[in-house]
Amino acid sequence: MASNPLAPPWLRVPDDANALVPGLWSRTVRRTGGAIEVGGVAVTELAERYGTPLYVVDEREARERAVEVRSALQRAFAEVGSAAKVYYAGKAFLSIEVARWMTAAGLNVDVCSGGELAVALAAGVPAERLGFHGNNKSPAEIDRAVSVGVGAVIIDSLQEIDRVAEAASRHGVVQRVRLRVNSGVHAHTHAFLATAHEDQKFGIALDDAVDAVARIRSHAALDFLGLHCHIGSQIFGADGFAESAARLLTVHKQLLEGGEVPELNLGGGFGIAYTSVDDPAPIDDLARSVAQTVAATCQDLDIPVPAVAFEPGRAIIGTAGLTLYTVGTTKDVTVSAQDDGETAVRRYVSVDGGMSDNARPALYSADYSARIASRESAAQPTLVRVAGKHCESGDIVVDAEYLPGDVTPGDLLAVPATGAYCWSLASNYNHLGRPAVVAVRDGAARVIVRGETEADLLARDAAYDDGSTER
Repeated sequence: MASNPLAPPWLRVPDDANALVPGLWSRTVRRTGGAIEVGGVAVTELAERYGTPLYVVDEREARERAVEVRSALQRAFAEVGSAAKVYYAGKAFLSIEVARWMTAAGLNVDVCSGGELAVALAAGVPAERLGFHGNNKSPAEIDRAVSVGVGAVIIDSLQEIDRVAEAASRHGVVQRVRLRVNSGVHAHTHAFLATAHEDQKFGIALDDAVDAVARIRSHAALDFLGLHCHIGSQIFGADGFAESAARLLTVHKQLLEGGEVPELNLGGGFGIAYTSVDDPAPIDDLARSVAQTVAATCQDLDIPVPAVAFEPGRAIIGTAGLTLYTVGTTKDVTVSAQDDGETAVRRYVSVDGGMSDNARPALYSADYSARIASRESAAQPTLVRVAGKHCESGDIVVDAEYLPGDVTPGDLLAVPATGAYCWSLASNYNHLGRPAVVAVRDGAARVIVRGETEADLLARDAAYDDGSTER
């Protein structure tokens, strides 16, 4: 079958539009009787019990991925005579249950707001296993982080040095800190996801690090752990991490002249597959490559290999999640495909969610995949664009995908790899309630984050009167 001229060049017509592309879905996902099941639970049952849109997280997949990523990094750095410390990046998706899964898997947890800190503490994560990020931590957030004994505060600006030191002195403690710097290495990703170039809000210039660390060391209430750098997100290979590490270690050597520097934090950003053409490096290969570069650079500089910290999030939780939607309408639109006037048809498939539950396509032009989840079909593949229900022309869930041509209202659609940065970026745009999050494992399902109702939305409106109070 010929491809639709409106399809992007990378998108191929599938031989079977029902097939589940390996690498995009959690490893328990399969079709049983035509319907997709995950964690031993049919999505048709989940939709009936909990409604749609619905975030579904495969608990076993999340826990296993956490162990696999941690083990790969620790194994690789043990091979070069060092150690790896692994933090789960809570910004990807954080709930009390998820925080517990991550700590049970042996990871620390990285938070970047007072709210994320509160969730981690409510989950029982020991404070010393937390790292606290943020380019504009409020005095109250700093005070709470220090008072509960957060393991490391990542200094993001010169002003924060004095603020953290003052809080530590007030509480009579010595606070361990890292200094976030920009290595100048640009990740090969969307501009908004690349965070190590100079013209951006995070960290300080690498050239200013020596003076900044001297200022940190001038405070008796601060204990300097090392430099921190995050080069971006959705990175498929090791080259960027290796180059960034080499630049940081040159400054690391200078800092050793003034005292101990036990750690180097290379951040996170390991990518996952969202479409059939995405090809992220296996975590074992990536870990080994970075470890070998760090070790070789340290040998060239004649310095000990420090412990190296990482902060993966998407690589752990991303493919553990999928989102279920119900198709509401379909619409064929004739579009000019070429300058010669030739036209083609794009089918719009509108679902009951959209940019309020997945903002990434609107924010980053992120691509996703989709499959009919409630049944199989022998119909020929048809190019579709999965659209949300919001009052925005840019409310697109999946920009381009081939689905069976008989996709129809009432079908369930499943969008894979939505475990990261979907629930955490969700909003109430158009007064839609944020969907529930359901964890599945071994044939059982349970709600781990309750969905919002219209009553929840109205309850926050100060002018709302539900008739329960007298005027």
